[in-house]
Amino acid sequence: MINRRLIRIKALQVLFAYYRNGGDSLINLEKELFHSIDKSYHLYILLLLLPETLVELAQNKIDLAKQKLRPTPEELNPNLRFVQNRAAAALANDDKLHERAQENRLNWLNQSEITKSLFNQFIASDFYASYMNADECSFADDKAVFVQFFNKILNVNDDFDSFLEEQSIYWNDDLEFVSSMAVKTIKKIDESSSSVNVMDPFRSDDDIDFAKRLLRKTVLNHKENLELIDQFTQNWELDRIAAMDILIMELALTEIMEFPTIPVKVSMNEYIDIAKFYSTEQSNVFINGVLDKIIAHLREKDAIVKQGRGLIGENNESISSESLNVFDDEEDN
Repeated sequence: MINRRLIRIKALQVLFAYYRNGGDSLINLEKELFHSIDKSYHLYILLLLLPETLVELAQNKIDLAKQKLRPTPEELNPNLRFVQNRAAAALANDDKLHERAQENRLNWLNQSEITKSLFNQFIASDFYASYMNADECSFADDKAVFVQFFNKILNVNDDFDSFLEEQSIYWNDDLEFVSSMAVKTIKKIDESSSSVNVMDPFRSDDDIDFAKRLLRKTVLNHKENLELIDQFTQNWELDRIAAMDILIMELALTEIMEFPTIPVKVSMNEYIDIAKFYSTEQSNVFINGVLDKIIAHLREKDAIVKQGRGLIGENNESISSESLNVFDDEEDN
């Protein structure tokens, strides 16, 4: 589930705290990084439990209506389309999902306030009404109503953002990415078998190694990278440059120097894009210009070595400071 974009962001966050608080051992720093990544995965599991919870709330609403002293005909014969949603049933019956949830004590049992708020917004939505009143309902429709719930309610809900912040400091910036992974999982629920492909935390051992090496090498290369940055920001004192800008450039230089199979352009664009969200308004332009100069300098010294399919000529390729298009170094999960 975790892709390299999120690894880069998590590394940036833990390193910022590391330098701000005076540093700690590399072992503890690495533990903090992987704990942060684990928390993102926990949020993914928690979000996948929401469809089952929404169905339970809908069933409770139906049951309570039937218990009224004088229930209406509609309450006695309710529309059962949502409580019989096959995508929600697939998630509710998936062993792997519930094993992961139980292992990490993840559930919505004691969060009735936020779940009821989300449920009420859900059933009041136009897309829910369309789903419930359509003449026919396919398996794709059953999945689509939850995709719309994530995209149109959960991802733009200030109360849910506040809830996540209260639950974990690690979830402050995770919702957009993690919910996209939950949506992807829901879309891929197999109609014929109702099987759910719950993602693992990492796609491969390569991504685990990427996280470890990026973190450790950034710390170990700290002095050398600062000297390079200082050399190419001659009109600026380092203490006048935003600490986040410096750290973003350190991570970018580490990745460019230490990972021979990742194209320079990919690393450049990734960190320039991250700067747009995690530093000052003009940071992406500033970082792009400084890194462009440093990379040209390193290439003159043949200090950048890239290898692998499609990277022939990469070692001497120039980077345009106007190239700010963002693309990842991996296929989407």
